[in-house]
Amino acid sequence: MKILFIGGTGTISMAISKLLLSQGHTLYLLNRGGRNSGLTGDLVELKADINDEDTVRSLIKDLTFDAVADFIAFVPSQLERDYRLFEGKTKQFIYISSASAYQKPLSDYRINEGTPLANPYWEYSRNKIAGEEYLMKMYRENEFPVTIVRPSHTYDERSVPLGVHGDNGSYAVIKRIKEGKSVIIHGDGTSLWTLTHNSDFAKAFVGLLGNIHAIGEAVQITSDESVTWNQIYQIIADALGVKLNAVHVASEFLDACSKYDFAGSLLGDKANTVVFDNTKLKRLVPGFTATVRADQGIRDCVKHVLSHPECQQEDPEFDAWCDKVVAAMENAIAAING
Repeated sequence: MKILFIGGTGTISMAISKLLLSQGHTLYLLNRGGRNSGLTGDLVELKADINDEDTVRSLIKDLTFDAVADFIAFVPSQLERDYRLFEGKTKQFIYISSASAYQKPLSDYRINEGTPLANPYWEYSRNKIAGEEYLMKMYRENEFPVTIVRPSHTYDERSVPLGVHGDNGSYAVIKRIKEGKSVIIHGDGTSLWTLTHNSDFAKAFVGLLGNIHAIGEAVQITSDESVTWNQIYQIIADALGVKLNAVHVASEFLDACSKYDFAGSLLGDKANTVVFDNTKLKRLVPGFTATVRADQGIRDCVKHVLSHPECQQEDPEFDAWCDKVVAAMENAIAAING
């Protein structure tokens, strides 16, 4: 197949790009080229900013595709741009939405594609919902061949999956655990969460490409495994060979006393127990199963981060904030018991 990715080198899309190229497909990457050097195979680079619509239109004027996927569209206006660019030029257009778009709070922890979409806590999710609605309108009214994909928490080797972290990613938390410092876990840590390794996501995604049964459909791609946040943080500590010193803090409290968007990322997402029913995905992609267990994937992440200095971004502001939150919790306990 001849496939165009807008983006194509991020956490989710890099694994898909590598898999497609290994299978002999022709892959066009429309991006600025910053991370394309890690890819080999039948790769065609279209170096441009997707927001420069005239330049992109010129680059693709003589091209048609079996599939186009946009990994970096976050608001409806970007999808309106995509429609203008690719209407009549592709047999399938795939939009990467988000499982965070599902109703919050959930009426049922078991989630499938029929779960209502509504997230009052997170503008990011509401924009994803609006994007889905626009594309389905184009499908119904103009036969634009849309497939909507909803990932949940998908990760790769460069970033350990966490619930509470700062702007510089996971390393600051790994460092706290390694040094024996107290680490914040939202809630009581017993809510269920689903982690999906990007290599597993890629297998399912490739199965949807060129799949006539996926046109006009929304499909979630996640692992079937559910783990608690306590288990996730314990896996990290075990990988580091140290004791976990966990401090459990209510998500509402964390949101109220920080500059970080915990209303969205916690109350609108990670604070909720989620268990995904992937029956629809497995019907569309027979034989698919996620094979990277959470403990295996997290251990590999920790090993990679510790052996790659470029993944070790310090975050003194977040570190100091953690110390203040932990001290506040300890002082509150002391005051009540005193």
